[in-house]
Amino acid sequence: MSDPINRYSDNVPGPYYVDDQCIICGLCDELAPSIFKISQDGDHNVVHRQPQTESEVALAEEVLSSCPVEAICNDGS
Repeated sequence: MSDPINRYSDNVPGPYYVDDQCIICGLCDELAPSIFKISQDGDHNVVHRQPQTESEVALAEEVLSSCPVEAICNDGS
């Protein structure tokens, strides 16, 4: 389960983030490349743009629920 304490610092600010449980499976950046991408270091994924529209939020939630290691979170802020 994702934890804000373990949030990668290179996620953009906002409610969605990827934490250190990420295994770079490629699911999030494949399903939602406008929101998720591989980090500059290449060792984890990050949220590079917070979802803005209802459809983007729905997509982010779909990806969150599909993450095999629960490394994606919406903290509701």
